[in-house]
Amino acid sequence: MHQILTIAGSLGLFLFGMKIMSDGIQKAAGDKLKSILNMMTTNRIAAVFTGFFITALVQSSSATTVMIVSFVNAGLLNLSQAIGVIMGANIGTTVTGWIVAILGFKFKITTMALPAIGIGLPFFFSKKFNKKEIGEILIGFGLLFLGLGFLKDSVPDIKNHPEILEFIQNLNGYGIGSMILFVIIGGLITVIVQSSSAAMAITLTMAYSGWIDYPTAAAIVLGENVGTTITAYLASMGTSVNARRASRAHTLFNVFGVIWMLILFKPFLILVDIIVPGDIFTGINPVIIPAHLAMFHTLFNLVNTSVSIFFIPQLVFFVRKLVPGKGPIEMEEYSFKYISTAIQDTPEFFLIPIKKELYILTEIVEEMFSRFWIVFSSPDKKMGTEVDDLKDMEDYTDKMQVEITQYIIDAANDSPQSGNAERISALIRIVNELESIGDACYNLILLAERRYQKKLIIDEAALYDLKPYSEIVHSFIGFIKKHLNRYLDDNELKEAEEMETKVDNLRHILKKKAQIRLQNGSNVKGEILYIDVVRHVEHIGDYAMNISEALRHLR
Repeated sequence: MHQILTIAGSLGLFLFGMKIMSDGIQKAAGDKLKSILNMMTTNRIAAVFTGFFITALVQSSSATTVMIVSFVNAGLLNLSQAIGVIMGANIGTTVTGWIVAILGFKFKITTMALPAIGIGLPFFFSKKFNKKEIGEILIGFGLLFLGLGFLKDSVPDIKNHPEILEFIQNLNGYGIGSMILFVIIGGLITVIVQSSSAAMAITLTMAYSGWIDYPTAAAIVLGENVGTTITAYLASMGTSVNARRASRAHTLFNVFGVIWMLILFKPFLILVDIIVPGDIFTGINPVIIPAHLAMFHTLFNLVNTSVSIFFIPQLVFFVRKLVPGKGPIEMEEYSFKYISTAIQDTPEFFLIPIKKELYILTEIVEEMFSRFWIVFSSPDKKMGTEVDDLKDMEDYTDKMQVEITQYIIDAANDSPQSGNAERISALIRIVNELESIGDACYNLILLAERRYQKKLIIDEAALYDLKPYSEIVHSFIGFIKKHLNRYLDDNELKEAEEMETKVDNLRHILKKKAQIRLQNGSNVKGEILYIDVVRHVEHIGDYAMNISEALRHLR
């Protein structure tokens, strides 16, 4: 029991040191990491180098992949860029194996560890230096290698514990089944310690101590590549569709690599043995086995990335099918660029592409409002990813607003005959009002989320009154969709004005009833939220009326 606790403590010290060092590096780099990501992900090759560079810097592929998932969730990276960065992160994480292989087993580790901690302490505690992150890096580095040293010393000598070797040998007699078993063991180790770098250090230590042979250790290393995807998977839970797709792509990429490697396992081991000095197959050499495993890890990820990089579009397609979007269209990227052609001098041809995009934009905001009402009117139903999905849709409407407006301006500047100033102004106004409806729908789903999380009580009669109010506004959006992109005659404009009047009158009635309920002692927070919902729904009616008025200028 004492030995087990000693090994657990050594591993804990190693993990703690790695976390402190990684946190310190990330703090020192600060927002530069984000700048590097945005600058160096212009194509798939650049994305791979970005992932390698950042992971080698922060010494944690988990930190990189979690960062990538959060960036995708925030819309800073698209799915293709994210997959490239994740591939590079797999290569970057092999640097840890080389550090451990070169320094961890060839020197007395405490000779480096304790001085590093000693140098780092003044930086960590002194306000004068104002470089606490440097202290964290040095202290983390020292604790990491101190933990590795304890781990190496606490692992029992195989000569005194032959039963361990006998147990492992019993698992080795099943051919490819044994390799798959060791891959699963590697994955489990990584899941348990939540760090592929720590799992790699454990594997190197076991191989160095003679617990496992070279092929077994290599199979465990493959499993660690799959196990490390769990962190990104957990980080993606509850995020946007594309963030979840990025984490699934990470898993698929690593699983694909393990599958082809198991097919070519023995030839690949021989190749590594040719590259690295020292014949690993003549017997266990504790000096050369860590270097062989580090090379195996690096070479495997290099080859896997080199092959997979050409199939990023196919991987993107597959994960989109695996994690389907719930919106009317894919919320990935939006581009609507004006290309000058002689045919667009004709007003009808100038309007065709704009009408198409405005219709899509109207469909999106219509679905956003529908999904809000479904959630708000069913408080017992789980929220799921509704907020994140509507945030994706709202971001998409923002991009559409910018791109469509720029298209209209570019087309008008390039072809003065394409339409008069009144038409151009009306089109831009319609785009802006539709985007405002999208913003209002997102604010409404946030209110629904607050009601769900805070368990706010809203009177049943109030919800009953709210239903016809929301139905009128939903009909108003449908009216806009039906009459979009054409001139609105007097009767149609009168119909729009009547709907707006109904919305205004109902808003006044609903707010007055809410005030009466407050005076009678109803839940204050619930009624305030109710009034906010009424206000945002009324704004949507106003935006719809503004669009109706703008349509009068599309002659």
